[in-house]
Amino acid sequence: MKLVKMSLAAAVLLGASAFAIDNMKVDGDASVYYGTNNKQYTPVGGTAKSGLFDKTTSFADTAVRVGVTGDLMKGVSFGVTGYAVSTLGLENNLVSNTWTGAHGAAANTAASVGVQVNDASWIGEAWVAATLGKTTAKIGRMELDTPLAFSEKWSIVPNTFEAAVLINQDIPDTTLVGAWVGKGNGTNTLHPAYNGPVGIDNVVAGAANFNTFMSDGAYAAAIVNNSFKPLTAQAWYYNVTNVADAFWLQGDIACSLVKGVKIGAQYAQMDQKGHLYAATSNSSAYAFKLGYEGVENLKVSAAYSKADRDGALKIANVATANGTSQSKLYTEAYWNYGYVGAPSAESFNVTGEYAIKDVVSLGAYYTQVSGNVANSWGGANDHDLKEAALTASKDFGPLNATLAYISTDAKDQNIKVGNTTGSRYDSVLAMLKLKF
Repeated sequence: MKLVKMSLAAAVLLGASAFAIDNMKVDGDASVYYGTNNKQYTPVGGTAKSGLFDKTTSFADTAVRVGVTGDLMKGVSFGVTGYAVSTLGLENNLVSNTWTGAHGAAANTAASVGVQVNDASWIGEAWVAATLGKTTAKIGRMELDTPLAFSEKWSIVPNTFEAAVLINQDIPDTTLVGAWVGKGNGTNTLHPAYNGPVGIDNVVAGAANFNTFMSDGAYAAAIVNNSFKPLTAQAWYYNVTNVADAFWLQGDIACSLVKGVKIGAQYAQMDQKGHLYAATSNSSAYAFKLGYEGVENLKVSAAYSKADRDGALKIANVATANGTSQSKLYTEAYWNYGYVGAPSAESFNVTGEYAIKDVVSLGAYYTQVSGNVANSWGGANDHDLKEAALTASKDFGPLNATLAYISTDAKDQNIKVGNTTGSRYDSVLAMLKLKF
């Protein structure tokens, strides 16, 4: 799903539960994802048309993940995760695109057959971790979940990293994090070779190849503190070599005056440097969130964010295509990424989720973004967006089934013939995941 639900503070605590593994454990899942929309398209030699479930405006994929974890010796553990993706030939019958660009594509020998979408398989994780006292070191290929560089898990397969992470919890109620990120297989725009020729998600690169992260790798350091129990505060610093210095500050508090009320604040800044962005302005954004979880199985929230008007980078994931990558800002949309963290973007988000026990989990999400001005470095920020999404999810034992409907009205999408701004369109997603 395209919704970030994981607490950042919880995500960085890679500690005891992640490494206290008894002997050997094997798990995984198999997924089938399908999506369609009614954007306008013009077939070769034909007239413009649109329609839900039309092959040209539909995309589908299948994926299998298998993971193995175990103990090498006391205090030392390992993990290996393999991925495989295949269209099962669906692009020849029901769809014209895929979810992930990890496939790659090749021309068939018979011109009439068109382009062949290749299957792909790779090792997404291969790490070793050692724990001594309250300090854990982890090295190898792994998922990461930090505010500005993370594995995007909404699509059918996530991007991962080659990194080294050190975590210490000797200070009471405090977690210290240090990391070096050397490579990744995300669609980083600094490496055009990352980008796969197919796929709608811009998450995993073609053939899932690992390449140098950003320009020359990156360092990160963080402190997460929970000394005042209702409050989780975190501060992150990134040194992305020859690209930017970045900061992320966040505080989330459970209100003691009104049970169930949660309040959050975020501030992010990316100071460009080096040969890539030396002549451009810095990027920054702030956000606030008010949530209520005082009713069983119900979660509601409202959020607001504002980005400055001159930034070269968006306040979003730098590990994937930053123009359309997911953001950790509270206002992030359900489906349309690349808007809330854009220069000059002023955004609102309202979210409601309700679980009917043993029946269905329902979600409703609305995001609105405005900010159409020209900035100081010559870009035109035509990124107005109105998105409404409805979801329904149900578990049938190990099988999860999710349906989603999204209404998108964006100035830069679905620009029909003869118009200069986009028109509203509908999207429908169906996702099945079988865990084993």
